[in-house]
Amino acid sequence: MLIHPWDAPHDDAEWQHWLARHDFGQLAVNGGDGEPPYVQPLHFAYDPGQREIVTHLARPNPLWPALEARPDVLLSVVDDYAYVPGPWQAAPDVPPEHGVPTSLYAAVQLRCRAQVVDDPAQKAALLNRQVDHFQPRGVSARAAAGEEPYGRMLAGIRALRLEVTDVRAKFKYAGRKPAEVRERIAAGLAARGGPGDARAREHLLRRREA
Repeated sequence: MLIHPWDAPHDDAEWQHWLARHDFGQLAVNGGDGEPPYVQPLHFAYDPGQREIVTHLARPNPLWPALEARPDVLLSVVDDYAYVPGPWQAAPDVPPEHGVPTSLYAAVQLRCRAQVVDDPAQKAALLNRQVDHFQPRGVSARAAAGEEPYGRMLAGIRALRLEVTDVRAKFKYAGRKPAEVRERIAAGLAARGGPGDARAREHLLRRREA
C-alpha cells in the first residue's frame, strides 16, 4: 500500500482509535507455490496493549494448511470510503471538467504472526474474549470446554491468535489539496449524502484542522 506523507496517520493514536471502531476485515494468507493467496473476511478483536488479534474460523476452512505452512499473514481493514468526482477535485485555476476523480478512504494493514489454537479450554477463552468485544457480558452464555451450551461446538472451530508485528495505516482525505478544493469536496459530500460520505467528510475536516 502506497502511503504518501500527507496521507500518513498523525500518530499511532489516530489509527488505533479508528481500528477500535472497525473490527471486520480480510485476512490474507499466502497460498502454496503457484497459487493465489487465500483471503478470508472475518470479525476480529484487537488488543492494542498486547498487540494481539483474536479470531476464529470453521475447521473445514481450506486456508488452514497454507496458514500452518506459512504463518506470516496480513489483516487488511478498509472503510469510510467515498468516490470523489473529477469536478470536485479541479484546481482553482482549471476548468471543472479537467478535474481528476479519486477515492477517499481509511485503511489499516496489520502484519501478523499467526498461532493456531486447538486446545478446547484455550479456544473457549479466546472465543469469550472475542464475544466480549462485540456484545455486553450476560447477553450470551460463556463458552467452556465440555459444558453446555457451546462446549460441543468448540470442535467445529479453530481459534487464531495473531501477534501484530507491523502496522501500516493510511488516511487518504485530500491532504495535499489546497483549502478551496478541500472545502469543495466537503460541500459535495455533504450535499450528496451517499453511503460513506458523512464519515469521509468527518475525516477530511478532522485532518484539515489537525
